Amino acid sequence: MRTDAIRVTGARENNLKNVSLTIPRGRLTVFTGVSGSGKSSLVFDTLAAEAQRQLNETFTAFVRNFLPDHGRPDVDAVENISAAVVIDQKRLGGNPRSTVGTITDINPLLRLLFSRAGDPAGLPPSTFSFNDPQGMCPTCEGLGTVVRPDLDALVDRSRSLRQGALLHPDFSNDTWYWLSYMESGLFDNDKPLSDFTEREWQALLHGELPHKLRLDWQGNTLNVKYEGLVDKFTRLYIKKEDMSERNRQALRRFVHSAPCPDCGGTRLAPAALSTRIGGHHIADLTAMEAERLTEVLSGLDLPHVKPVLDDLVARLRHLLEIGLGYLSLNRETRTLSGGESQRIKTVRHLSSSLTEMLYVFDEPSVGLHPRDVHRLKELLLALRDKGNTVLVVEHDPDVMAIADHVVDMGPRAGTLGGTVVFEGTFAGLTEADTLTGRHLKRRLPLKTAPRRPTGTLTVTHATSHNLKDVTVGFPTGVLTVVTGVAGSGKSSLVNDAFLRQHPDAVVIDQSAVTAGRRSNTATYTGLSDPIRKLFAKANGVSASLFSANSKGACANCQGLGVLYTDLAFLETLKSVCEVCRGRRFSEDVLGHRLRGRSISDVLEMTAAEAADFFTEPKLRPVLHALNDVGLDYLRLGQPLSTLSGGECQRLKLAADLHRVGSVYVMDEPTTGLHMSDVQRLLGIVERLVDQGNTVIVIEHNLDVVRSADWIIDLGPEGGSGGGHVLFEGTPADLLKTTDSHTAAYLRADLSQG
Repeated sequence: MRTDAIRVTGARENNLKNVSLTIPRGRLTVFTGVSGSGKSSLVFDTLAAEAQRQLNETFTAFVRNFLPDHGRPDVDAVENISAAVVIDQKRLGGNPRSTVGTITDINPLLRLLFSRAGDPAGLPPSTFSFNDPQGMCPTCEGLGTVVRPDLDALVDRSRSLRQGALLHPDFSNDTWYWLSYMESGLFDNDKPLSDFTEREWQALLHGELPHKLRLDWQGNTLNVKYEGLVDKFTRLYIKKEDMSERNRQALRRFVHSAPCPDCGGTRLAPAALSTRIGGHHIADLTAMEAERLTEVLSGLDLPHVKPVLDDLVARLRHLLEIGLGYLSLNRETRTLSGGESQRIKTVRHLSSSLTEMLYVFDEPSVGLHPRDVHRLKELLLALRDKGNTVLVVEHDPDVMAIADHVVDMGPRAGTLGGTVVFEGTFAGLTEADTLTGRHLKRRLPLKTAPRRPTGTLTVTHATSHNLKDVTVGFPTGVLTVVTGVAGSGKSSLVNDAFLRQHPDAVVIDQSAVTAGRRSNTATYTGLSDPIRKLFAKANGVSASLFSANSKGACANCQGLGVLYTDLAFLETLKSVCEVCRGRRFSEDVLGHRLRGRSISDVLEMTAAEAADFFTEPKLRPVLHALNDVGLDYLRLGQPLSTLSGGECQRLKLAADLHRVGSVYVMDEPTTGLHMSDVQRLLGIVERLVDQGNTVIVIEHNLDVVRSADWIIDLGPEGGSGGGHVLFEGTPADLLKTTDSHTAAYLRADLSQG
């Protein structure tokens, strides 16, 4: 048997149609194909899942209880597979204590450097950690900010206590908190707070009484201690750690955050800030962009800690190589995009000496300007050349071109996909009669007759993040594409400055829609209710019977269609409900029909099938919108938790296509889209503009750039080297500029057409 290749036999996960193929080991293989063709089902849900499952099975049952749950994929066999490292696009998220420095393990090395070479010397590494009690600022506890009550939001000084001067709902006139102030004897309850003396004001905010108050409250007698408003509010809300998210959201109206006055936002205790290397304390270094920090550390002459310093510089250079030189180590991970998150995860593996591993990437070119894609290609090849097998799901032709082996999935999406339509070299793919092969030879023309704007929406003096006091006009009634290299300020300009000054815009981003097990395509788009009513009318019964969350649910699985069985130390077992056989509804409900179909049959329909089945006016616009945005392969009952970020974005777009006269803001809408789907998306955007809407798109895709009516190009570089508007105008005029990376790559791409 050949061991120089991974052999997959009979893969049937999701829409895969009994796929069998051979993947060369020690090579770079790119999987491509239209959205929904089965790429992720094959690479992630079959190959990566089986690799991780088999690795987990080498541990004891006790240890497996603490590992991720990887069920057995629906496949006959996967042979000659290695331990897998999956590097996906899931945002890193994390709490405020998680930063670029902590997630890349660069901060521990920096702390070690200061403990060995800092002046004064002798402090342990933990002294330089804001997540350790020894190192964190005692005032802000290592968060860098302090949260304090906003008195202007908490009280109305024009009112008296009796008139309701205390604005927080828990202190309103029908609460015993309010009554404690009324009965304290410290105030004239009919005097406006604005007339309080300084002594009265301090008594209200921070006062105490030597005795308890006796309150008659709703027929009960309460003996309570008087506590000043600010002290009570801080204790009950600001310092409460187990607060629900709903209460936390409500709290934000009554507080304000500011940099910690004691540590200046550095998060660290005085001992850490008093220790320096080359004139810098550790917070100075973590606040620098990685590119600048690399220069500073490379210039240090510290022979006694040379191994630590060399390792630090090497890891920082990996950040630069992957196009993240504009990030600082103190940047919170929850502020990173999906593409930045994926590249951060990759950095952690570049210093590894492991070989014979299986690295799996999910569209690593996402969020990258064409200028930065070459860095990604070098990274992928470096991982391969260390003796690893690299699998990449990708749509970018530049990444496909470096592959040793290409697998094209299709021929279409959903039930029309799930097969391998091409295997071979990239050169062979360009000549193949597949959707990918045909579109690799096509080049969209440059738009030479752009629309005329009907007005302007202006952003003035934008300074958020790296923007350099930017004032720029966004023309209305046209398609504007905002571009520039990663970190140049595109998102800061559009998602921050523009939306803050023009909050009525319709935002269609890649954030997840609800991800509960019961939420699906039909519930999100509003199709569920009219479908239930159609079934109810056709059968003369209640519409609630046709909800798997209500009366019609299968009693055995409560409408989930599957059962989850906890096997203690073993994996949780997910099995199809034997009563309803995965159909989610009771047998009585399944007996009711609409034009020969049960409610379960309808939920199993794809959007394309449903568009042919339903003729009702209320349903057809939504179904056509789903098909228009390239989601024709989604089943109406498909759980939202199974959708990618790009699919979530297109689902939101489908739900908002009916608006007229609106301003749409889209953040990299081509994410996850095949070349054929990009052209379909452009058709939708063009129709939106033709209907009188204004569309603003943040995008790197050159097909979108050349289709714009107006371009705003930011740069010239990322981070502190960006934040300037380099160009405003039409695509034709962009080609004439000489200081724009976008212009250079657009010229090069057009020359290949």
